Amino acid sequence: MKTKASKLMSIALTGILVTTLMAGCGTADEKKGADGGKTTVAMVTDIGGLHDNSFNQAAWEGLSRAKEQLGVEVKVQESKRAEDYLPNLTSFAKSNSDLTWAIGFLMGDDLKKVALENPNNKMAIIDSNLNGDIPKNVTAVTFKEEEGSFLMGVLAGKMTKSNKVGFIGGMKFALIEKFEYGFKAGVKAVNPNAQVTAAYADAFDKPDKGKLLASQLYQQGADVIFHAAAGTGDGIFKEATERGPGHWVIGVDRDQSALAPQNTLSSMVKRVDNAVFTVVQDLKNGKFNAGNEVVLGLKEDGVGYAPSTSTNTPADVIKLMDDYKQKIAAGEIQVPATADQFANFK
Repeated sequence: MKTKASKLMSIALTGILVTTLMAGCGTADEKKGADGGKTTVAMVTDIGGLHDNSFNQAAWEGLSRAKEQLGVEVKVQESKRAEDYLPNLTSFAKSNSDLTWAIGFLMGDDLKKVALENPNNKMAIIDSNLNGDIPKNVTAVTFKEEEGSFLMGVLAGKMTKSNKVGFIGGMKFALIEKFEYGFKAGVKAVNPNAQVTAAYADAFDKPDKGKLLASQLYQQGADVIFHAAAGTGDGIFKEATERGPGHWVIGVDRDQSALAPQNTLSSMVKRVDNAVFTVVQDLKNGKFNAGNEVVLGLKEDGVGYAPSTSTNTPADVIKLMDDYKQKIAAGEIQVPATADQFANFK
């Protein structure tokens, strides 16, 4: 992914937790927003849909919280195929929603087209900075997925007994490669003898393909698999469950431990829910980061690991993850996000 952004901003998500808790405490008048009227926020999912156990679902949870706590009106349209992105976004833009969300980097080109054609309509996107060319009516929210994935690599590197670890990505795009190389760097940092095998499903909505790839990796001796494949990843949890104890999975985007409680070590969470909520809250307060990219990493609590990690992960391994988290947040470790950066990682 290109990083030539016109303006880069980092929001401290540590403050998000505070504002989230306080959001429900306002009076009815305060919840009417800066303009005193009803705020309408629309959301278009990618093909994973609302119940992908991943970032679409997390985004919807954030928007639902905004409806409950901020009193905004919410609308949603699920995309069944990529060709739906443009008409779905256009429909909300033409309906004069106060803000329209595009959830997922696959909608980048379509979001940009609709934003330029409707310059008076505010829009926002998750997981894309539109190659650094962000229209003046758009807020772009991205995450340092490689940083959270590094912690998952530390976990996998310490928990593997076979010294064989797997990674399954949805599609081989720069965004998903951030997960792969951050994960590989974490494994390398704590267990240089471990081998990481990466496989790509070429789809984010094919659980059967995820199950097949997981079966192949487990068959090859991998005992820990980390995925960044949205709904495709559901099949990995199913395969692990069928194979039984000792076949570990690490989830992504939100806490996925419920998919395989006995086989899940952790999940690399992206606080898409908080990001969506905060942008909407700012909009209600008359603020909008027009034309800007908001970048969220470990330092901003934008990525991290799920609370359920302690269920199957020893305390000493969690402490090691926390130690690395502090070093990354302090800038002592630069986590690789690309193949070239990983090749030079020490």
